Amino acid sequence: MSTEQDRFHHSQRLHRDDAAVARQVKIAQEHGIEVGEPHRLVKHHALDCGNPACPTCGNPRRTHKHTLTAQEQRLFQDADQPRDRHSNGFPMRDQEQDK
Repeated sequence: MSTEQDRFHHSQRLHRDDAAVARQVKIAQEHGIEVGEPHRLVKHHALDCGNPACPTCGNPRRTHKHTLTAQEQRLFQDADQPRDRHSNGFPMRDQEQDK
């Protein structure tokens, strides 16, 4: 026998699946991809081609032979030395110019 809470969780799960499908269909339509079976996008992203040799979808160690992944770049960055650039790309001003 199902309780009220079980029915609520079931309907909530179905709603999350429908919302995920709607989001992926919207993304696909914005990029000009025609979706014949929208429900296949429940567990599959619209822009994922599934090709392991694709530079966007594939493993960066295999597609870009001698580069590091984003996580490895973050790990190996030198945090002790500040960079001479802000996040917007402009060089930092000297402290003497501000005074």
